[in-house]
Amino acid sequence: MSSVRSPKKSPSTPGPADTTPPAGELVDTGFLRTLVGYNTRRAALSIIAVFMDRMAVYDLKVVDFSVLSLVEHNPGITSRQLCATLSVLPPNMVGLIAALERRGLIERRPHPSDGRAMGVHLTPAGVELTAQAAQTAAQLEEDATNRLTAAERKTLIRLLQKVYD
Repeated sequence: MSSVRSPKKSPSTPGPADTTPPAGELVDTGFLRTLVGYNTRRAALSIIAVFMDRMAVYDLKVVDFSVLSLVEHNPGITSRQLCATLSVLPPNMVGLIAALERRGLIERRPHPSDGRAMGVHLTPAGVELTAQAAQTAAQLEEDATNRLTAAERKTLIRLLQKVYD
């Protein structure tokens, strides 16, 4: 049986240069700041942090709020439609719907035109909570983007939608 040894470096063997910036010095992010993905991710992380903090009172995560909002604006929407709209896998959507149903926020009813499907509807408690959460979401969006004018905010949304639509 043979073994392969890695070469040992002697103290005089030069290694890779240490390019770590000294503590307290700025890190060059110039290239990253030219990338759409980097900037959208940084913006999303900033907004999601505020969202999670403000929605904690409602015990809602981003996807929970998204489901409730879609159900509010599309009464009777099917879980298949929710999956497609939110890019959520069906097994994950089943769990989300079940959790919201256990909380008394949504209910499933037979779909009027597709006998195999169930439509998702808000309960009265779901209507109330979704309305409160929507107001909170609108305010947190304003707060999180307070360095933008209203026109800039609309432009940003329109441009981001061009990327993913």
